[in-house]
Formats: sequence, structure tokens, C-alpha cells
Amino acid sequence: MTNRVTEAYNAACKIPGNGLVDVMRTLAADPAIPTWKRPYPPRPNFVEEREIRAFADDLTALLGMLTTLPDRLFDGDLDRFLDAVGVHGARAELMRRHAHQTPVVFGRADVYHDGDAFKLLEFGIGSDLGGWDWAGEVPRGLLEIDAFATFAAEHGLGYVHTGRETVRTVKEAAKVIAGDREPVVAIIEGPGGLDTFGAATWYNVHRVLRGLGLDLHLGELDDLEVKDGRLVLDGRVIDVVWRAFDTDQLLEDPAFVELAEPVFRAHEAGKVLLWHTLQSNLFGEKGCMALLSDPHYAIGFTAEERQVIDRALPWTRSLQRAEDLLVPGRLDDLMARRDTLILKPNNLFGGHGVVAGWETADDAWRTALTEGAAAGCVVQERVVPRTEYMVDPATGEERPWQTLWGVFYQPDGYAGAQARVVPAGSTEVIGHRSIDQVHTGAVLTY
Repeated sequence: MTNRVTEAYNAACKIPGNGLVDVMRTLAADPAIPTWKRPYPPRPNFVEEREIRAFADDLTALLGMLTTLPDRLFDGDLDRFLDAVGVHGARAELMRRHAHQTPVVFGRADVYHDGDAFKLLEFGIGSDLGGWDWAGEVPRGLLEIDAFATFAAEHGLGYVHTGRETVRTVKEAAKVIAGDREPVVAIIEGPGGLDTFGAATWYNVHRVLRGLGLDLHLGELDDLEVKDGRLVLDGRVIDVVWRAFDTDQLLEDPAFVELAEPVFRAHEAGKVLLWHTLQSNLFGEKGCMALLSDPHYAIGFTAEERQVIDRALPWTRSLQRAEDLLVPGRLDDLMARRDTLILKPNNLFGGHGVVAGWETADDAWRTALTEGAAAGCVVQERVVPRTEYMVDPATGEERPWQTLWGVFYQPDGYAGAQARVVPAGSTEVIGHRSIDQVHTGAVLTY
């Protein structure tokens, strides 16, 4: 169902001479506004503030359940938990390195709105995610355009600036190292990581967060030095390492793990704050969602918590080993429900490796399930994103679009949102797999 602000915006865009129809093109001409992908869609996304904050409250509750799964379901036995989520070997060793610490709630959840409510597709927990730069800057830029500012004032539009929330959160966390002085923070990628991800993510994050008052620097693991137990980057002693590298990057080469050791040791010695530890990658594994969703584990949650799970999380089941398909009736059920299921690799992101059952023939779906169970996957109920109608500036006609919402959360709760938008029907999975179709959207609340 289209909300009242969207209807008013679309109607205004059809009035000859109304400046709203050109607002996004005006924004695109501003090089100071960071984007994930250009061009922009024809308009921003509008959502009732009460609705997105209520979902963020559910998300916070889910995160509380997620980060306590080892204790709730496995009596604190981390080995049993790792096995249940399908994390083994060197990956498990890295992720468990700081598992005695409570993970910081900080990240971005990927979400669809199905027309009735927001539904969680996957948790993104940790500092190695993107979007901290443009989620707040794009709506800020819109509000500096007269035509949009007038419309926003008429309809009471606002937004939470994710970058400002992030600076405040990081500064507060850094007090354990820096005390009351301004902390020195360094975004640290893996070797070669800035060549791969710098232009798409970290250069803009660096520029925006510095502009918001964070003493922030950029480097890679092999740029760090150790002096008197402290980490030094380009002659500066670092208080906080913002971890931009992930577990899989370190595992590309044994030498990369060795390069990360000084960071881990300095964190353990209280000489630097590692924001975040690799433990957060563990809770981002999709197998964790299956533990929340599967009624086999329902005893670990209160009745109220189960209501939150049912409300916000689609049906999700784990295929972590080949024998999971030998459970009587399991394979037959997954075959019969092919048109409503999607297969996702446990530790990949952005749509990589995903198999949509509804666009896959029976034989190919059976093969995908078999191979997925051998490699470690989850099967999740399909969520169809609602259609967002937007007025085409060239024709004046309404065209259908679909949105992948990114909802940011931090220790204080909701920390803003972003929108990745595609023409309806152009892709079944919005993300890196479909990056050529993705447009940088904006989210404003009313």
C-alpha cells in the first residue's frame, strides 16, 4: 500500500513546472554527496517513523537473542555452537579469538518490506560493512534543495544521520583507551583491501566521518607499526582500529593472519580498541538465523521473544551438512516448496551464491540443495519486496521499483536507514550480485 507522503510526492511530480521531479538529478550533480551506486532513482523512499523504529526495536531484541545463542542453546559450549552454525577450522579459530567478550551491537540489517511489514533478510553485524557515509548524507543533501526542503517542511519529513550517530558511538566506545581526549581512529583494511574496496566504500567513509569531527585515518594491516605495545599508523598512535577486513580476507594467505596478530594482541592488552573483533563475523553467519527460526530450538526463547522472531524473521532452516537432507520428508518438502524458497550460502553476502527456487527448474533445485547442504547453506522463505511507484522525469509516468532497505543499529538503537533501489523485475536479488541495476536511494521518515 502506498503511503500518503509517497502519493503526495508522485502527484506533485506530475504538475508541470514542479521542481520535485528534478530533485534527484540536481542531487546527482553535487560531487560532495557520497553514493554507493549512481544514478539515483527518481525519488527518495518515505516511511512512517513509528513503523521503522518499531522494526528497529524488534531488530534490537533479535540481536540480543543472536549474541546469546551459545548460552541459550548450547550451555555456553562454543564448539557445539560453531558446529551448529557450520563454522569450522581456521575460520572458527579466528572468530572465537575474542568470543569471551560481549559483541558490540553495531551494524546494518538488510530488509525487505513485503507491503505489510519489514522482514529481515540477514543480519549485518560489525564494522566491515558499508553505508555509514551515504545513509545520512544523501537525505541531508536533499534537504538543501529548495523544492525538496519545501515539500519536507509541508509533510514533516526527517531522518537520522547515520554518520553523526556513528561518530558519537565510536567516540564513546574509545573512552576506554583515550579517556576524555579526542580519540585517534584508523580504518584498517587487509593487504590490498583499499584497492578493492576503497573507492566503493572506505574513502567516502573516511571523508564524511572526518568532516563530522572524527580524527580518522586510513591504512592496511601492513602499514601498522608497533611501538611500546601501541599501534602506530603514519607516525600517529592509534586508539581505535576500525576493522574493515573480514575473516575471509585474512584466510586468503597465512601471512595476512600474522599481520593481524599485532592488532589482536594490542586489543587484548588494552592498548587499542578493536572495533569490531572477528567474533561479530560469527554472528553474521546465516546459520544463526536458522537457530532463531527453527522450532527445535524454541525452548531457548520466551513466548514474547518467539513473537518477535515470527514477526520479523522469515522461515529459515539450516543445511549445514549433507545428512540434513536425509531427515525423513526434508528433501521432499524443500522440493515441493521450491517456488517460495531461496538458498543462501552461510558466509557469503550481497546475493553471491544465492539460488532462487522460483527461477530454478526442479532438477537444478535438487542439485542446488544437495551441493548447498555439502557446502553449508540456509534455506529461507521468499520475501517479495513491495512495489514502489516513482514518476519517471522523462515521461511523467509512474514506473515500478523495488527496494532493499538497510537499517542501521548501534548500542542506542535505530541509527538511520538507506535504500538500494532497482527497477521492478530487473533482478530477483538486490545486492552486489545485481550491482549494475542498483541505484543509490534515500530514506526519510514522516
